[in-house]
Amino acid sequence: MATPKRSALGRGLDALITIDDVTTGGSSSISEIELSKIQPNPEQPRSIFEEEALEELAASIRALGLIQPVTLRETGPDQYQIISGERRYRACLKVGMTTIPAYIKTAADENVVEMALIENIQREDLNSIEIALAYQKLIDNYGLTQEKLSERVGKKRTTIANYLRLLKLPAEIQMALKDRKIDMGHARALISVQDPELQLALYEQILAEGLSVRQVEELVRGLSESEAGLPKLVAKQKKTVPEEYNLLKDQLSRFFNTKVQFSCNEKGKGKITIPFTSEEELEKLIALLDSLKK
Repeated sequence: MATPKRSALGRGLDALITIDDVTTGGSSSISEIELSKIQPNPEQPRSIFEEEALEELAASIRALGLIQPVTLRETGPDQYQIISGERRYRACLKVGMTTIPAYIKTAADENVVEMALIENIQREDLNSIEIALAYQKLIDNYGLTQEKLSERVGKKRTTIANYLRLLKLPAEIQMALKDRKIDMGHARALISVQDPELQLALYEQILAEGLSVRQVEELVRGLSESEAGLPKLVAKQKKTVPEEYNLLKDQLSRFFNTKVQFSCNEKGKGKITIPFTSEEELEKLIALLDSLKK
């Protein structure tokens, strides 16, 4: 049988780090490190740690223990900094653990951001704005071109360029991406619109009508910014759903823990859409709906 091909990300990570076999009474490279001696990485690309997800991880650790060690680097005598695994570190603090299993790796200061970025991308833990900001930081701090950066993180140059373009969007849209109110597909469609006011008007329409990425792409294609497209669309946004509808949508989103879409026309007709991405998520939604009957 052919040997499985290693991903470019894996090769990129190997190029950045070496492993110190820190042993604890044997040949294992995993050590038990006191939590009090560990500091989070201030350059951590991930900035959002959802409290509910942390509680779920903490409950799992209480029941089964920590399955995957964190990765640290030594910053001084008996002092360590997190390279990857801050979420696991925070959950262990919640559980009240005093030590945590960890790999100790050697890394220069300039490589820590890259290592944290690569590890999070491999786990798909970062939102698109966090990835874009991390890419921009690497470019600014270390004078990398997009081409060089693509080699370091194992991503196509066009992919990196698409992420960096997100940082040109209005702050409100960037925050919506960060909070996962819209998807990267929505944002990429908005990027092709030059006028920030029009971008914001389209963004409001996405939220009000629960537009899919394809619908936004069609809307952008059919919109002529040079004619009456902008005033028409901006005027339409003044007729958006009442604020109480938006509050209801937010409450439903929190209750179902997913991005509920809510649309309503001028006659009061509309629909509520509760998306799910797997059978497991569907079962959870059904259980929540069943609980309302009791």
